Amino acid sequence: MDHGVPVTRVDQVIAAIRDRIARRLLTPGARLPSIRAFADSQGVSKSTVVEAYDRLVADGTIGSRRGSGFYVSGPMPPLALTEIGPSLDRAIDPLWVSRQSLEAGDRMMKPGCGWLPTSWMPDEALRRTLRTLSRREHALYLTDYDRPHGLAPLRQLLSRRLADQGIEAGPDQILLADSGTQAIDLLCRLLLEPGDTVLVDDPCYFNFLAMLRAHRARVVGVAYTPAGPDLDAFANILAAERPRLYITNSALHNPTGASLSSTTAHRLLKLAEAHGLTIIEDSIFADLEVEPAPRLAAFDGLERVVHIGSFSKTLSAALRCGFIAARADWIDRLIDLKLATSFGSAPLSAEFVYGVLSDGFYRKHLDSLHRRLAQAMGETQARLKALGLTPWCEPKGGMFLWCKLPDGLDSADVARHALTENVVLAPGNVFSVSQRAASYMRFNVAQSRNARLYAVLEKAMAASAGCEKVEAGFSRESRAK
Repeated sequence: MDHGVPVTRVDQVIAAIRDRIARRLLTPGARLPSIRAFADSQGVSKSTVVEAYDRLVADGTIGSRRGSGFYVSGPMPPLALTEIGPSLDRAIDPLWVSRQSLEAGDRMMKPGCGWLPTSWMPDEALRRTLRTLSRREHALYLTDYDRPHGLAPLRQLLSRRLADQGIEAGPDQILLADSGTQAIDLLCRLLLEPGDTVLVDDPCYFNFLAMLRAHRARVVGVAYTPAGPDLDAFANILAAERPRLYITNSALHNPTGASLSSTTAHRLLKLAEAHGLTIIEDSIFADLEVEPAPRLAAFDGLERVVHIGSFSKTLSAALRCGFIAARADWIDRLIDLKLATSFGSAPLSAEFVYGVLSDGFYRKHLDSLHRRLAQAMGETQARLKALGLTPWCEPKGGMFLWCKLPDGLDSADVARHALTENVVLAPGNVFSVSQRAASYMRFNVAQSRNARLYAVLEKAMAASAGCEKVEAGFSRESRAK
């Protein structure tokens, strides 16, 4: 809502009903709570609910049936993710940030994006693998569907790689997907019903929030620390909210770059067991680690933890290939969901990834990435500190740096000013359920090596500070009047 317009209790009741309809918790023909029941649940008077229902009847959102009550009118409008959850300026809407980064092309700098520059990818190795695949006789991966589990040799290789991380998962416990995003989507389809509560880190990867909105979940955030989630807050939320699911990164947390500690991992799993909580451990940045962090799936043995990963961050975003490691009985049900929603994963991508991983080049490529990222991390921290930005923690690897802006500047406002200079930034509240990260910003150090970025950032910060002073002046003038 417009912050300049007073919000009445009637407006709040109307907003609550519209939100339930937007999230499909109330579908066409569904009966609304009685006036008395809704008044009690919202803590308002019956007259407030009567007026809210009357206004919703007037605009056609609901209808009344004599002697029966109020019902949602139909048909339902198309799902609009931007209408679910808090109303945000599109400059800090996570889907908008993704669109800007993907559509920007070479004309814009993208320190706010979540991937490495194309020049950092192993172009020659990818071309060599493509040539090898194209020369094979009877290459069914060029024309046919894949088997439901996905390419067996790749699953065997992934099983060995996971064992190196302490995760015991046989090939039959691994399901290939088209991406890490598809892996999470399949798991949400398996584990969630509309209205279920899901726990995420605050801040967290912004596409978790968009995905969960698409599944009509209720999202609750838990404060994140440099060692993992705040365990006292975690325990309180489990007791109060009874979440069905927790989604997190254990390896190089997005957006903070932090790494989970062993102590936090053990205590977190004990809490999860006590409250019947399932955990999705998203580990797509694992190969960028220099010092491997503890894996929840290794401690848990895949009992209540599901482990996922992909290769879009280290090989190629064009090779859509991810995987799920989970309990065998869940894999069987996930296969059915995979067939129902996509009829399988891309066999050519799986063969491609297997070809690159098995020829010995990949390890050398990762060593190169580690060196380049370490250099970029040091350079970016120094340049940002010179502008007054403070890193939240010292990442042990990876591409992300989570920084606090100086003087209480609003990162969304800074991002808006930078966009006029063709620079896409990632303001803090994009990642925050509670919307309490306005003074933070995520930087991709690999995309932050252009000196012009820091000139634009300094200018944007100055412009934002100037706007705040003007607004403060108007506020003082209003109070004086």
